[in-house]
Amino acid sequence: MASWLPETLFEIVGEGPAPSKDYYQLLVTRSQVIFRWWKISLRSEYRSTKPGETKESHEVFLQNSHLQVQVALIFGARVLDYIFNLCQGKFDFLERLSDSLLLNIISYLDLEDVARLSQTSRRFAKLCTSDKLWEQMVQSACDTITPDMRALAVDMGWRQMFFTNKFQLQWQLRKRKQKHGSQRDNQH
Repeated sequence: MASWLPETLFEIVGEGPAPSKDYYQLLVTRSQVIFRWWKISLRSEYRSTKPGETKESHEVFLQNSHLQVQVALIFGARVLDYIFNLCQGKFDFLERLSDSLLLNIISYLDLEDVARLSQTSRRFAKLCTSDKLWEQMVQSACDTITPDMRALAVDMGWRQMFFTNKFQLQWQLRKRKQKHGSQRDNQH
């Protein structure tokens, strides 16, 4: 399965903790952890300092506590944990799927499962509340979607439409037709 992975598994950039203005990049490839830094300073003794780079194999990075401390200080403990998992071959393939494919998969879940999934990460929260997902959910629940229903969904949102009962939807559609009918009459 690792052959499905791109060459670059993870990349992050950031500034060092205050008062430092130094700039850092952490790159994890299939075989290496690459840590780069650029010294940013107005002090004359640092003006000629060249950028630095450390390249370690995954195995060596897992043993290099000095580099691990630097990564944790600059990018945080969660990033360090994620890098550990990558170096140990623990890949999150689900996170690597495209949004459209994930939306298709999510559309087959029960409502309770969609609600639970939305609480697992920011990405899944965004996907589970997206109009694209709820449009798919409405389409699977309804035999046909009329142009009036589609226009109403654009106004109220597909998620709201999904959770609105049939009587309320019919009332909303009637109200919308009346409103647009009277607007057309006023224009002529």
